Amino acid sequence: MKKLTALIFFLFLTNTLYAQNTKDLWWKRNNLRVIQMNLPSYEAATINADSIVADLITYSANTLLINAGGIMAFYPTKLDFHYTNPFMKENVLGDVIKKCHQNNIKVIVRFDFSRVHESIYKAHPEWCYISPKGERIINTDMYVVSINAPYVQEKAFKIIEEVIDMFPIDGIFLNMPGYQVNNPYEGKYHGIDQNEFDKKAFAAYSNGKVLPAEENKADSLYQKYLAFKKHTVEDWSERLHKLVKSKNEQIAICTYSDKFVDIIRHESQSMTTLPYWPYTASDNVSNAVNSFPDHIISNASIQQISFQSRYNAVEPQEAQIRLYENIANGSGLDLSMMGDMRAYEDERNYGVIKKVYDFHKQHEQYFGKYKSLAKIAIIAPGAWPNGEPMQEYRGVQLMLREAHIPFDIIEDGQIGNLAEKVKGYKLVILPEITYLKPEAIQVLKDASKAGTHLIATNRTMFDNPATLQELFGAKIEKKDNDGAGNYLVPDNRNIFKSFPGQKMLFWKFNLGLYDLSGTDQKLLPILSKGRPGPPEIIGGHEPTGYYALGIKNHEKSKALIFPVSLGRIYYMHGYQEHKNLLLDAISYVLPNAKEDIQTNAPERIEVILKEFTKNNVSNREQTKSDGLIMHLINLTGFSGNTYFAPLPVYNLDFKIKSQKIPTKIFSLSTGQPIKFTYANAAINLKISRLDGFDGIVMEY
Repeated sequence: MKKLTALIFFLFLTNTLYAQNTKDLWWKRNNLRVIQMNLPSYEAATINADSIVADLITYSANTLLINAGGIMAFYPTKLDFHYTNPFMKENVLGDVIKKCHQNNIKVIVRFDFSRVHESIYKAHPEWCYISPKGERIINTDMYVVSINAPYVQEKAFKIIEEVIDMFPIDGIFLNMPGYQVNNPYEGKYHGIDQNEFDKKAFAAYSNGKVLPAEENKADSLYQKYLAFKKHTVEDWSERLHKLVKSKNEQIAICTYSDKFVDIIRHESQSMTTLPYWPYTASDNVSNAVNSFPDHIISNASIQQISFQSRYNAVEPQEAQIRLYENIANGSGLDLSMMGDMRAYEDERNYGVIKKVYDFHKQHEQYFGKYKSLAKIAIIAPGAWPNGEPMQEYRGVQLMLREAHIPFDIIEDGQIGNLAEKVKGYKLVILPEITYLKPEAIQVLKDASKAGTHLIATNRTMFDNPATLQELFGAKIEKKDNDGAGNYLVPDNRNIFKSFPGQKMLFWKFNLGLYDLSGTDQKLLPILSKGRPGPPEIIGGHEPTGYYALGIKNHEKSKALIFPVSLGRIYYMHGYQEHKNLLLDAISYVLPNAKEDIQTNAPERIEVILKEFTKNNVSNREQTKSDGLIMHLINLTGFSGNTYFAPLPVYNLDFKIKSQKIPTKIFSLSTGQPIKFTYANAAINLKISRLDGFDGIVMEY
């Protein structure tokens, strides 16, 4: 009986501890201050645990991300298929982890299973990528592997298990997971992997189909291949999750995807083409936190200019904007640099890093537990937008950011998983969202029926004519049409109120020709290109019978379609007339959209308003709001192609909607109280001076 009682007590205690450990997972507090030291092989010979920890403490970091294995082992591996870094000092990784833990610093170790050393390739060439032309992807003496071959499918798990068994790590970070078809370090595309293991795995998945050799979205075989890739990546991730959590629930899994992951990592990288995008961190974090609300997000500010210029850091003011935007949107801080911090080749950002990381440490109770107040959602074309859809998406964002209109971002692929969240918005904007899953389409239809307005631009839903007709009353006659030389007429001045003195608005880029007979209003008549030539003969811009805006009335909502590249033209050229087309349309469907935040702040002051709950250990279960926090990020130093120090801005007035009266308002940057008044469900306050950043706390 005593043995049975003891067993029951043991099981109870074990289950209780497990529940507590699950609840107290260290990363869940969302107060990460990560510094990643991406070590070149040769730096393993000189790194020192004491200096690394001293630097982490100096810069207020609470998490280190450092190399462990994959491409090469930074520890004494016993596995013959794991190439050992020839510069490795035997005990250094263990010493780093031990001394970090002595100073309450977590350690996430980095794995990269995208490549193997030449010696491994020569022993097992069947493990590696081969292109449709028979090419390998090679970087010096490193060969890209095939995800379905034994190295990734079997050996990678043994490497991870070895590290977990040897060291008390706090997390693992997977760099470059998934299928590799590009050589990003040289900017070259090689094609779909034709490795024999990939062929066999695809045949088994597809009931005997042959692996495609070309990427063609219109090809049903390629669509099957995309589903196969998703399946294999998720299967591998699930197996990894089971392995890691069987070892220790407190080990966080971090990578760029969301399935079977604890921390979703994103990256703010330097731009290689103009125009530069100063909102990269706000874009990344808002997208991730709203698309994956059950995950912790860590957006890394990548120090390097490019893969070819790794030892040159981005400008200090660019790094500062990224880090403050991380905080403002609900991420912790994350910085990725080459090597450790001693004798670094470009230390210009060190002052910014120290300032912002210390600021986060001092005020972390006001960061990380946010609730959005936005009534508008912008749909993102994926987690890593590119090409014209990216330009359209960024242009629409830019319009709202400059107008200080709050909005959330939701990834297009996640709409179907967030039905109730989507229904909660007053307006959803779809900037050239060219493909949506059937379940996402249904969510938008249900939201429209419930009262959510929709605005779509350019080629949105071109692949779904039935839905385009049902929701927007539009039929495509010519989806792609060069609009250079055409004009739009802002005809209805009850809607288009921002065009005094303007009768015609120039156009370029795409100008879709749509049959809008299914709409209730056709606006913005399109004028023909007219006569090119010298001043003496120009003119002739006549109505074409087409329109650049259609409005369809639903029972409780409206659906507006601009079949033109409205966002792209503003992103690339920045003429206010194009921004005002969208802002006037928003005011038409949401007359109070600009009333949540009313301010005289310049357009280059980014204003991010959140509801916050204090992020203390003692109230980790609390969900009740403690007040509002308004983040102000000064981008006045951004000139379009470089970053200077921001200009101080004076006498900023704010009127902020609030159903509660604050008990106090103060500045995080100065610690000083801010005088305010409250009337008509709004807080009125003035900020005498704004430098680079401030957080205005309005406690209830």
